[in-house]
Amino acid sequence: MLMFNRSQPARLHYMANGYRVLSQGDHVVCAVSGEKIPLDALRYWSNARQEAYATAEIATRAMTAK
Repeated sequence: MLMFNRSQPARLHYMANGYRVLSQGDHVVCAVSGEKIPLDALRYWSNARQEAYATAEIATRAMTAK
C-alpha cells in the first residue's frame, strides 16, 4: 500500500479522457475557485490548460472566458 500525506495536493497530467498521476496526493486545487477537489470527485479539467475545475459551471465559465 502506498502511504502519503493525506493533506498533500497531487500533481496530475490531464489528458482528453483521463489523467496521469505525476506525484501522489489526495486532492487537486480548482484553478478558478481555489477549492480542494478530492481525486475521487475530480470530473472536470482542461487538458489544453492543464487545469482542474470544481464544477461543470466553473469549467464552462473558465473555458469560455477570453
